[in-house]
Amino acid sequence: MVPEASKSADKFIVDRTKPHRNSNVGLAVRRTRDRLSQSLGPPDFNRDMLKLHARAILSNAIKSLLLVLAIWVGGLYLGLDTQRMSIWAAGCLACYLPLFALARRLDRLPENKVEVTRTHRRLFAAHFVSGLGWAGFAILPVAAQTLAEPVIVQGIVLLVVIAGTAIVTASLGGALVATFALPVCLFAFTVSAQPTTGTMATALILAASLPFLAYVAHHRNRAALRLLSFENEKNALVGELETAKSMSDEARRRAEEANLAKSRFLASMSHELRTPLNAILGFSEVMANQVLGPLENPTYRDYANDIHNSGKHLLSLINEILDLSRIEAGRYQLNEEPLSLGPIVEDCCRLMEMKARGKDIRFKLETEPTLLRLFADERAIRQIALNLLSNAVKFSPAGTDVRIRVGWTAGGGQYIAIKDNGPGIPEDELAVVLSAFGQGSIAIKTAEQGTGLGLPIVQGLTALHDGVFELNSKLRSGTDAIVAFPRARVMEELPAVRSQPARASGGAA
Repeated sequence: MVPEASKSADKFIVDRTKPHRNSNVGLAVRRTRDRLSQSLGPPDFNRDMLKLHARAILSNAIKSLLLVLAIWVGGLYLGLDTQRMSIWAAGCLACYLPLFALARRLDRLPENKVEVTRTHRRLFAAHFVSGLGWAGFAILPVAAQTLAEPVIVQGIVLLVVIAGTAIVTASLGGALVATFALPVCLFAFTVSAQPTTGTMATALILAASLPFLAYVAHHRNRAALRLLSFENEKNALVGELETAKSMSDEARRRAEEANLAKSRFLASMSHELRTPLNAILGFSEVMANQVLGPLENPTYRDYANDIHNSGKHLLSLINEILDLSRIEAGRYQLNEEPLSLGPIVEDCCRLMEMKARGKDIRFKLETEPTLLRLFADERAIRQIALNLLSNAVKFSPAGTDVRIRVGWTAGGGQYIAIKDNGPGIPEDELAVVLSAFGQGSIAIKTAEQGTGLGLPIVQGLTALHDGVFELNSKLRSGTDAIVAFPRARVMEELPAVRSQPARASGGAA
């Protein structure tokens, strides 16, 4: 039975108006674990065992009645005294009625209203009363001429009844002894009046069977308790899993809402951010170039150049943030068209050449000549190539080479691979650099500062093209960035259509 605290905690687990719901859930879980860690048979399981015992009595009530009737019919068939057998059968059935009535009432009673101590006493009293009928059977006189050894037959019948009752009453410890202690004692007393070898052996077997079967019933009781404990533990674990799932779903929903709100905010702020920034860039450029007249103080011209360069950097940052937010929000629209991958990468290399020459870095481009057209967004492909080239130039030492390869993949797709000789990325930081605003520790120390948005944008744009982005890097061994596009985006060349020769207008002679 789950405690009331756990029910209240589970009820309000996803209620955002409850500020301390997590602590309530933790308290309920700890109480459940403490209760399950106790020894078998705590008061929490006594009510369950009593309910199980009541159900077992009711389910075997018909069998008990049929057993009494079968013994009565058998006695009549063997020629026993009809009046004595009828009185015994009626008395035995009457002795069972209080037990059946109590079991029926207990089965209908709600579990939280069961009084354990009082119910135990009533059940033991009812079992003792039911045993009075079998006590009468134990002393029931049977004529010797009817059966050769009538007492032995009575002992065998009592042994069968005790064994069957041990199975039924296993859920209530001591019920078997309370029922058959008196019948066994009376049977032994009856045998002692006229002892024979057979009757004494039967009495000894019957006397030994009662504690043995009580021991077996005790072990069945422990097994039932253990099953209840396991079932309760299973229910508690299921409750914990459902609680954890509810908390996880709530946290995920809130994270998705926050991420969507962030993306919508950034997308809606595009105009508000770019409009004043374009004014800053335009006015600073006019001032730096002295379009409206010379600036006598050269420091002002330097300030204007600094303002213009800072504005360009800020505009680039805003563009990257907006691109990433659109990708995450699923609002990045691809304008797909057939294009050649090699010329686009070559054009991007020319755009980055001036920056590479400033660090004495050389580009080595290798393009397979048999590449077919790729169905993709040209702007996105250029952004992927420029971001990867920018990172390669940024992190490569002066005087080194950057190798760019464009070719076929093993599966029939196409790829772009850019390899630099920079400081590399430790394996445990690969996930960091692929996250938004993430940068490796060595890269931060050895290279110029960046926003940490280039690689996440590359990853997002590649995913929009159903491609795969891999970043292979080892410490002090450079980095190899590979963008692979699937075969489905490669446009197959169609064979030329042969023209049919025109038929002669006139028929053959």
